[in-house]
Amino acid sequence: MEINFKVHRFDFSFLIFLLVIFPSISASNQFCDAGIGYGDSTCGISASSSKILIKGGIVVNALQQEVADVYVEDGIIVAVKPHIKVGDDVTVLDATGKYVMPGGIDPHTHLAMEFMGSETIDDFFTGQAAALAGGTTMHIDFIIPVNGSLIEGFKAYEKKSRISCMDYGFHMAITKWDETVSREMEIMVHEKGINSFKYFMAYKGSFMISDELLLEGLKKCKSLGALAMVHAENGDAVYEGQRRMIELGITGPEGHALSRPPVLEGEATARAIRLASFVNTPLYVVHVMSIDALEEIAKARKSGQKVIGEPVVSGLILDDSWLWHPDFLTAAKFVMSPPIRASGHNKALQAALSMGVLQLVGTDHCTFNSTQKTLGINDFRSIPNGVNGLEERMHLVWDTMVESGQISVTDYVRVTSTECARIFNIYPKKGAILVGSDADIIILNPNSSFEISSKSHHSRTDTNVYEGRKGKGKVEVTIAGGRIVWQNNKLNVVPGSGKYIEMPPFNYLFNGIDKADAKYLSSLRAPVKRSKSST
Repeated sequence: MEINFKVHRFDFSFLIFLLVIFPSISASNQFCDAGIGYGDSTCGISASSSKILIKGGIVVNALQQEVADVYVEDGIIVAVKPHIKVGDDVTVLDATGKYVMPGGIDPHTHLAMEFMGSETIDDFFTGQAAALAGGTTMHIDFIIPVNGSLIEGFKAYEKKSRISCMDYGFHMAITKWDETVSREMEIMVHEKGINSFKYFMAYKGSFMISDELLLEGLKKCKSLGALAMVHAENGDAVYEGQRRMIELGITGPEGHALSRPPVLEGEATARAIRLASFVNTPLYVVHVMSIDALEEIAKARKSGQKVIGEPVVSGLILDDSWLWHPDFLTAAKFVMSPPIRASGHNKALQAALSMGVLQLVGTDHCTFNSTQKTLGINDFRSIPNGVNGLEERMHLVWDTMVESGQISVTDYVRVTSTECARIFNIYPKKGAILVGSDADIIILNPNSSFEISSKSHHSRTDTNVYEGRKGKGKVEVTIAGGRIVWQNNKLNVVPGSGKYIEMPPFNYLFNGIDKADAKYLSSLRAPVKRSKSST
C-alpha cells in the first residue's frame, strides 16, 4: 500500500542529511517545511500546546474503572474527576458510553531493522503512524549493535528515530561478549536510558549467542539492574532441522515451521530460565509462541522465580495452516520466528494470558513486503522473518480477549499498557490515566466495529497477516503527548514530533533480589573450616 503522505515520493535520507547539517532547527519543523506528514498537523506548534477535556467516559486503569472527565493541558493529565468545568479555549471530546484508557505500549518492535539481507519496510515514521491509528502511543524497539558495538548501534538508531511521530524507547541486543561490550552496557544503562538487553538463542551464524555468553550477560544485567530478555529457540537444533528439511526437498514456507518445532522453543526457554535462576536475576521471554515454552514459564513462576512471558498478537490469534498455502507469497507473509504454531497453541496462550501466567502482549512488528519475502522463493531459510501487528494489536486483543469474556476491561489495560510501563520502569508516567501522567490516551467504542485490510492500513507493507478479520471494539480517538493524532479515521501527525523516553534500571522485579542472595549465601554452610593434618 502506498502511504498517503502530503508528498508521496520523498527521499528520507535527504531529511536525515538535513538533520545532521542543521541540528539547530527542530526536526518537526524541517519535515513540516518539506510537506511531509499525515493530515493537517499544525507545524511549529509543540505537542504540549493542546488543552483537551474528555467528558463522561468510563475511565479505565489497570486496577479500577470509573465514570469521570479527564482534563489535559501541556501534554499532561491535570485532572480526573466528574463534571470538570473549562473555558472556551479547550477542545471537548464527548466519550459518553465509551472507554477512556491509557494508550497502548508495544514492548516488542523492529522498525528500520537490517535483517536477512533486507531492511524492514516500516521505518520510525510509518510504523509509528500505523501504531497511532491503532491506539498504541509508545513502543520499545530493539537496537542491533553495529559490528558488536553497542555505542555505534545506539548512534545508528538515534539517526533512524529522528523521524518519529510518537514516544519510543530502546532495548539493546547483545551479539558478542568482551570487556568492551561489558563497559558499553554500563554506558547504555547509566547514560542512555536503556534498562533491558536481549540475547538471541537462535539465528546461528549471526545473532546467536552461546550459553557462556548468556551467563556473562545475565550476571552483568543483574549488577546493572537491567532486565535480561531472550529469544528462546535452540539455534543449533534449528540449524539441524533446516538442513533436514532441505535434504527432504522441503524448500517452501512450511519448511520454516517444520524445522523449528515447539520442542526447540520449550528447550531453550527452560535452559534460559534455569540459567537465570542460577544467577538469580529476572528474565523476560519474548514472543512466547508455544505450549512448550508456556509450560516452562508457568512452572518457574509457580516456584517463585521472576520470569515474564510475552505473547505476541500473531501467536494469540493465528495458526500455522497458512504456511501450507499453495501460493508462495500468501504462505511466506506468515513466516516469523519462533513460527506461528498449530491450532491449539493459540488458545493455550490466550488462557495463560487471562490467568496471569503471561503478563503483557507485544507484536514483534517486523514487516517485509512481497518483493522482500520472495528472496526465499527457492529456500525458506532466505525468507525474511517477520509479520505486522503495530496497528492491529489493540483491536485484536480487545476482540479476542475482552469480547470473548476471557479478560476484563481493567485486565485489557494491564496487558496492553500498564504492565509494560511497570516492567520497563516508566509507570505512572506512562500506562495510566492519573494526574501527572503523560496525556497518552485512547477512546475506545465497544459498540463500534473494525475490519483489517492491507488496502486501508497505514503500514508500508503490501500484505497483512490479519487480512479480512473483523471484530468489535474500535479505537476512535488517539491522543499522544496531549495532541489528538487520530480521529474520524484520519491521522494528524508529522515526522520528528516523537520523544525518546529514557527508562531507569532496577524495576520492581529486582525487589528482594539482594535478600534472596543473602539467604543463599547463608545456606551454603561453606567454606568448611578443616584442620590441617600433621605429617
